[in-house]
Amino acid sequence: MCRPSWDLQLTWTLFCITVQIGTNLHNDYSDFVQGADTEKRVGHARATAKGWLTPRQTCQAATFSLFITFACGLYLAMTTGQLFNPIVWFIILSSIFNAFAYTAGPYPLGYIGLDKWSIAYSGLGEIFVMLYFGYAATLMLPYLLYCQGTDIPWGECFTYATSVGLLATNIIIVNNLRDRLTDVLVDKRTTAVRFGRRFSIYEYVFCLVMAMMEVIVTFVAYSSSVTRLLPLLILPIGIREARAIMVKEGESLNKHVGGAAMVEFFFCILVTMAKVVDP
Repeated sequence: MCRPSWDLQLTWTLFCITVQIGTNLHNDYSDFVQGADTEKRVGHARATAKGWLTPRQTCQAATFSLFITFACGLYLAMTTGQLFNPIVWFIILSSIFNAFAYTAGPYPLGYIGLDKWSIAYSGLGEIFVMLYFGYAATLMLPYLLYCQGTDIPWGECFTYATSVGLLATNIIIVNNLRDRLTDVLVDKRTTAVRFGRRFSIYEYVFCLVMAMMEVIVTFVAYSSSVTRLLPLLILPIGIREARAIMVKEGESLNKHVGGAAMVEFFFCILVTMAKVVDP
């Protein structure tokens, strides 16, 4: 399998990072102006709520970050000869739109009448994360290589993308579990608010187990090398994190938002190592 050149890899990495930063900054702004971030908040400190940045400054930072996202997307489309490919542009533009739509608010979606609807407030956060921080983030570069005539093992790619998406989803699950008692006060209808604490715990465990099962599927279906099982080494940490969210509440869950992110991070490193050893 042909690997993308370094400039494509770095540009796509920057694309993904700036989408994440832009989404978080706009979330910071929008939750503040919609009243979700108050003195009752038990989550990590936020710049707007703490007064470190004004709402306008937070908006400007989010917009600037997502402008870089757009520039990276444009560079990728031009460099790979996909400037007129509608699929590529759908991924680029929908990623930017969803960064704003995640929590919506008066800017900028208020200008087109969508300020009262948001992905997070509607309970669609997990779906968004799975689609964009799992599938889109993992499959965009293989798709660009495919457009350039490279033979891509799509089954294997989709399997790994599913695992990455499931582990990314666990981050938002813990976040929503922590915030559910304050989210309900502002009608932020996350899955934790809609279905309760027990549902969120089951959801977390399901995502963790399925992500590990996908590793076994990859080993059985696409390789006979035990190096493909390297990502399973993260399982003990994943189990530790799952046990923690079963017994903790509120502010004590803060470090386990980072814990879920750590599981995904090291999982991706182990997947990379496995693929380097057994391409």
